[in-house]
Amino acid sequence: MKFLTTFATALALFLAALFAAAVVVPAQWKSDLLAWRADREKGLAQPDSWLTLVGLDWLQPGANPFGSADGSRIRLTAPSAAPHLGILLLSGTQVRLIPPPGGFPAALRVDGKPAQPVLLTDDSENHPSVLTAGSLTMTVIHRGGRFALRIKDAQSPTRLHFHGLHWYPADPHYRVDAKWIPSAPGSTLHIATIIGTTLNLPAPGIAEFILDGKTLQLEPVIEEPGDTQLFFIVRDITSRTTSYGAARFLYTGFPDHGLDKPGHLILDFNRLRNPPCAYTPYATCPLPPEKNRLSIALPVGEERYSH
Repeated sequence: MKFLTTFATALALFLAALFAAAVVVPAQWKSDLLAWRADREKGLAQPDSWLTLVGLDWLQPGANPFGSADGSRIRLTAPSAAPHLGILLLSGTQVRLIPPPGGFPAALRVDGKPAQPVLLTDDSENHPSVLTAGSLTMTVIHRGGRFALRIKDAQSPTRLHFHGLHWYPADPHYRVDAKWIPSAPGSTLHIATIIGTTLNLPAPGIAEFILDGKTLQLEPVIEEPGDTQLFFIVRDITSRTTSYGAARFLYTGFPDHGLDKPGHLILDFNRLRNPPCAYTPYATCPLPPEKNRLSIALPVGEERYSH
């Protein structure tokens, strides 16, 4: 009888500990998730976020005057834009900033210094040249062999009227343990973009997981050289109704044994986020590859954005 009492006590303590662990882990998980959501909303409220993107103007060979004046090749509508800010001279693969008639206005700065004629670096470089004028920030981007001027305005109505994001309810069911299957060294994916260009990105492997009894696979890419996280571009059934139609993004750490060995990683779909093109028509977002167009619903993460 004493043995049974001792066993019952031990079993009760074990079950209590097990229950406590089951309570603590989800509580911490949800706390971390809510903190991540808050950081995401805080980031979008910043004066250089995607909510401030107000223009994407493709450069033509030769002179591309930019400013608020009628007839400017790139016409800026922000109150802080001078009539004639400068001229972007596109020659082959080089973009040079040259002064307009009458010289550069005092408001125009390049990398924080008063504007001077200079060869600009684009966003394919580690540190693209940054042009500023009042609330405007401008950079040259390189996409599919073409160059464009990307224009952000810290005083854009989209940012000033931002009141937060919409989220599905948090659900730990959509946090899954995935098996990592490495790809052959040097594998790449050809990723189409929303503007009709193609990105060729390293594709180190496949994440395989089971959700609601179905075995599914997703193929991530490495977004930038030197990245230490995987980038998943995902579309699911909710894209037709309550989440953004083109795709959502998910970033994860590397698998537990690295990219080149079989292993495991956690896919928490509660951290699915909208791409920049969900907030502005001037972004150049990638679209999901065929394998990442799922025939199931992922009713978690960020919902479709509305002002």
